[in-house]
Amino acid sequence: MDIFSVFKFLGGVALFLYGMNIMGSALEKQAGGRFRQVLEKITSNPVKGVLLGTLVTGIIQSSSATTVMVVGFVNSGILTLENSVGVIMGANIGTAVTAWILSLTGLQGESFLVQICNPANFSPILAVIGIVIIMGSKSERKRDIATVLLGFAVLMYGMEVMSAMVAPLSDNEAFTSILTMFQNPVFGVLAGAVVTGIIQSSSASVGILQAMSATGSITVASAVPIVMGQNIGTCVTALISSVGTNANARRAAMVHLYFNVIGVAVFLSLFYLADSVVHFSFMGDAATPVSIAVIHTVFKIVNTCFFLPFYKLLVRLAKLSVKDDPGEEKFSMLDERFLNTPAVAIDCCRELTHSMAILSRDSLFSAMELTHHFDEHAAQKILVDEDTVDRYEDKLSTYMVKLSSRPLGDSEGLELGRLLHCVGDLERISDHAINIAETAREIEQKNLSFSGPAREEMDVMFQAVQEIVTLTVDSLLKNDCALAKHVEPLEEVVDLLNRELKARHIARLQRGECTTMLGFVFSDLITNFERVADHCSNIALWILQSQKSDQGAHQYIIDLKNSDDPEFHRYYREYAEKYRLNQA
Repeated sequence: MDIFSVFKFLGGVALFLYGMNIMGSALEKQAGGRFRQVLEKITSNPVKGVLLGTLVTGIIQSSSATTVMVVGFVNSGILTLENSVGVIMGANIGTAVTAWILSLTGLQGESFLVQICNPANFSPILAVIGIVIIMGSKSERKRDIATVLLGFAVLMYGMEVMSAMVAPLSDNEAFTSILTMFQNPVFGVLAGAVVTGIIQSSSASVGILQAMSATGSITVASAVPIVMGQNIGTCVTALISSVGTNANARRAAMVHLYFNVIGVAVFLSLFYLADSVVHFSFMGDAATPVSIAVIHTVFKIVNTCFFLPFYKLLVRLAKLSVKDDPGEEKFSMLDERFLNTPAVAIDCCRELTHSMAILSRDSLFSAMELTHHFDEHAAQKILVDEDTVDRYEDKLSTYMVKLSSRPLGDSEGLELGRLLHCVGDLERISDHAINIAETAREIEQKNLSFSGPAREEMDVMFQAVQEIVTLTVDSLLKNDCALAKHVEPLEEVVDLLNRELKARHIARLQRGECTTMLGFVFSDLITNFERVADHCSNIALWILQSQKSDQGAHQYIIDLKNSDDPEFHRYYREYAEKYRLNQA
């Protein structure tokens, strides 16, 4: 084997890893959001968790990806530590699917059916289909599926290159002697763990081992400890991803580690004990891709069956290893490991934006109540809530900016932009709540009192603003375009009220019915109300734009107002009548 053969082998490894990466990323993109939705509904039944973890990992072809997502879900509070154990166990089983697919490369036979089942024969067809779809389709979902097909084809080509390059080494004594060292369980486990830890994928390292088995020099005795080590090495990814997370997330990573380390120790002890008594005849046989897949699968199933009844002991062991963290981060849902799974990350951003919207709404309504009956305790709570809303805005904006740099589909990019704009408007509504509370404090401290007509006019504006905020928040929480369509007509009515109230206020000043001080207070209040309605309009526009991505939100509403749209004008007339001021 010359230096160029080494280069080709390394090139095959690179193509294999790259193919697995792009295939897994595309699959994860499609499955990630659904994975979270299913997880939120999962019960505490660990068997269901195992089945779910097996299914998801079998689909996305990476136990590391599944486990990293689970760590993130535990960190964000979506999943409890206890419920995560079953999913982690299932992820270990699911990753065996890759080994079985790769084992098909050993299929031999002259019949067309046998030959077409060999991935080396059908993967070029998948590559052609994939590139045709990518070049000819604009559908995001179809292009993702095509990426999976291309990734699989690249993966299989890399596998073929590796196998071809190592095949001549079957007669190389030096190479054979090195492989013989791995029959020692300690060396074999270390080798498997180190290689897997470096490339951070047990599926990939098993694939490399299956390719190496083409030499015929890897015996079952050598393969068993290497496969065991690969199961330990795959824990590295979850451990790295748990750095900087809360205590339960770190415990989930430790559960994964203990599950595999203890499982390997018990499995190898019993396996070699049985071998010393029975003397397994297959130990000296040459390992094949199929036998490696069998070893891989048997260990995972046996390990899961062994630990499943005692999963609470794993949780207890993890809790002993990782102590409680008193300073848990409130916004841990914005987990950076979700940035690699945009669907999940956007779901988390949406959920926190909804919490922010509710807090901003409640803060505003509390501030409005202070203008009727001032309460210092309520005013202080509004200050605290505004600080929380500011933190929401800071954390969400920073996170979403990071997310925007990742590869996003058209719908994901549109949703991200919508949320980013909504967060800014919600923060401004909270700022206006502070302004209104400060004005209410001034009214209380200076013992000011509005005249009867001014109070009645203010109450009409109050009710209109409360309705527009309620409509806006409800439409955001439900992503309801039908509700959002009510906001802009009502905002036009609020603008009309603002103009009329200011005109009436000036008339009262001219008649000497109102003091200058009260005039400033009155003007401050209705100006803040009008600006709150403006921000509600902005939010509603972004909700409406989610169904009209071909034009800008503001241009859309300009076109709507300038048209003879009967729905818009009907809502406007209804709200204008509902919030009509009494004759001065």
